[in-house]
Amino acid sequence: MKLLKLGAVTAAAAATLALSQPAPAADGIPVANLVDFTGRTATVGKPYGQAKVDAVKWLNAKGGINGKPIDLSTFDYSYEVPRAINTYKQWKQEGVVAIQGWGTADTEALVSFVGADEIPFFSASYSAHLTDPTGKGPAGSKAAPYNFIMGPSYSDSVRALIAWAKEDWQRKGGKGQPKYVHMGDNHPYPNAPKKAGEEYAKEQGFTVLPSIQYTLAPGDFKAQCLTLKESGANYAFLANTSGANISLLKSCETVGVDVQFLSNIWGYDENVMKAAGKAADGVVWVMGSAPWGADVPGIKLVHEIAKNADPAVTYQLPHYVRGVCSFYFMKEAMEWADKNGGITGPNVKKGMYQKKDWVPAGLEGVCPKGNWTAEDHRGFTQVLLYQGKVKADAPADADIAKLIADGTIGMTQVFAIDIERKPEWLGW
Repeated sequence: MKLLKLGAVTAAAAATLALSQPAPAADGIPVANLVDFTGRTATVGKPYGQAKVDAVKWLNAKGGINGKPIDLSTFDYSYEVPRAINTYKQWKQEGVVAIQGWGTADTEALVSFVGADEIPFFSASYSAHLTDPTGKGPAGSKAAPYNFIMGPSYSDSVRALIAWAKEDWQRKGGKGQPKYVHMGDNHPYPNAPKKAGEEYAKEQGFTVLPSIQYTLAPGDFKAQCLTLKESGANYAFLANTSGANISLLKSCETVGVDVQFLSNIWGYDENVMKAAGKAADGVVWVMGSAPWGADVPGIKLVHEIAKNADPAVTYQLPHYVRGVCSFYFMKEAMEWADKNGGITGPNVKKGMYQKKDWVPAGLEGVCPKGNWTAEDHRGFTQVLLYQGKVKADAPADADIAKLIADGTIGMTQVFAIDIERKPEWLGW
């Protein structure tokens, strides 16, 4: 077993993570896990990355991949691209056959590397730039034959949010053209769907306002909120992750912003509802899997994986659930590869093309149906939108499971749409 590489993790955190690692594997299948536990996106990176660690612990106890244990190497790169690239080079030398990745900037920077080295990269970045395996898309995207995004693309997600906003505007009897604004950091992740969202908003009859920049790091965003208020926007898309969005929502409540906030898949969750309180009420966001409390058959396996790693766990965020889904799609591709020439990068890639409307066994109702082809890596085209409900502010030490049980916070599905696989949207 390779050593757990923790970057800048504190000693206490290191001890916790080391305890959660799977037992050393003899002649195991080498898999890498790039995580952000300490950087700007750690609020959502921790549950997602830990889900992979927990999944391996569970799978190895059950026999691994057709009896072969998984040898997982986890590295916290603190959302720093140079560290991700250096770690990738080390993993290549160690012979990893697949990587569970994280951020947009680093994933896009590694596209050519993983393609040339034939290492499948299962990304937590859902940038549409990673969905064109041939590089022949009309948007001029770079060929990404070994990249698989583990959720609906950011671009398709924004299109779904705009489609909902259009219906919402009509339902409320809005007059004239609704106004849409993109908000986020000047960074590859928030920028990934910016152009696609703004162009789709124009097509749907929105007036698109100049974007408003706020950092991925939490801060005082009253100035940005005043700009938003003065703009007269009706719908504001938050492209940053949840930590920054907590600050943004609180700042906007302080200055009296009245706007319908829309959020990407990483920008809103139960932690945001708890931390921002009433300021987070009513946000509509993208949900890429069933939530922890869903009444679906497959959630039982997610609970078992989490409780096996930590018997005291009472709740996990949707990002944890998606992390389990991501690992299980890769796991089943590996199982196919093992029976069809061996677990190599090219064979794992082929394994991703073997099933239609694919949901990993045991996770029925939890993971979205996946459909990948050698010409199109837009694996998930259905987008589910939920709306947060916050009845009251909550203490900082409140338990999320209890807040949901007593109705202080909650969520309701408000929209579902299948995004058309338009050829002109491939890679964009």
